[in-house]
Amino acid sequence: MTASLNDIAARAGVSVKTVSGALHGGSARMSEETRQRIKGIAEELGYVTNFAARSMRQGWMPLVGLVADDLITSPFATEIIRGLDGAVRASDMAVFAMTLGGHRSVGSILDEMRRFRPRAIAYAAMYHKNVDLPREFADTVGVMINCRDANDRVTSLVPDETGAAIEITSYLLDAGRRNIAFINLPGLLAGELRELGFRQALDHAGIDGAGAIVLPAVSKAIYSDRAHSLVPTHIHDLINSQRCPDAILCGNDRVAMEVYAALRRCGATIPDDVAVASFDNQVEIASRLDPPLTTMALPHRAMGRQAAHILLAEDRPPVGVQKLPFQLVERASV
Repeated sequence: MTASLNDIAARAGVSVKTVSGALHGGSARMSEETRQRIKGIAEELGYVTNFAARSMRQGWMPLVGLVADDLITSPFATEIIRGLDGAVRASDMAVFAMTLGGHRSVGSILDEMRRFRPRAIAYAAMYHKNVDLPREFADTVGVMINCRDANDRVTSLVPDETGAAIEITSYLLDAGRRNIAFINLPGLLAGELRELGFRQALDHAGIDGAGAIVLPAVSKAIYSDRAHSLVPTHIHDLINSQRCPDAILCGNDRVAMEVYAALRRCGATIPDDVAVASFDNQVEIASRLDPPLTTMALPHRAMGRQAAHILLAEDRPPVGVQKLPFQLVERASV
């Protein structure tokens, strides 16, 4: 015979509500010691959650839905999903994702997702951007990850792009680099905010930020790694100019990879002649370049974990934008 919540409650000497809270993430308050003791008793008695019955009682299944705005195509998708899934599993729940793309609207995805009666729903984007979430769904989405609701009606978790640019630029300045060029990502919110931080850091150091060299990585108005690259031309012109830089900050690690190749064609060595730094920490690129690349790691896993805490909290925090810091990864390119 399968053990019930009543059996576990009797053995533990607590109420059924407390047992349910320990096993299913309910509203009952208890110490971590009590929670673990109840889980131990449940395991000892062979308790198995009846998900159908639980769904009928609670009105939701032990699931967190994730609307993936092309997220699965991103090399960083696994970091967001790992952070979210790991934190959700700690509450004995699971994550399921549906991809937004093609002709599918946000509304149709959310309607389909709600049929599964998830405990909560998150929306995650492939890259940092503003999303115009339909008004009728603002209350459906509990948190937005790597993106921001254009009307600020949903709690949003975004990378602190400006703060990261200030930190990496200051790092280059502290290393004695005074003539820093920035090959940036045109048309992207991340690029705009990083440029702002870059110029602010230069101003703070007594260098003319407004007059700094900022160049687009590609010929198109909006950055894409498939667009025609301007990096080889920029590097050739910079190395042969009167304002030859002693450091180049790159909009992302892919741009940095192109900068490495272009500098070598010009006979410049890294970091002796020119230091190179970047953003993202796309490890398969950054760690394998020669020398390995100093870069700012995006906080994707931390955003996933934070999203889970917000979605499963008994009391939701006030709606707002939370900026999560990058982490400086020091390697040998500076």
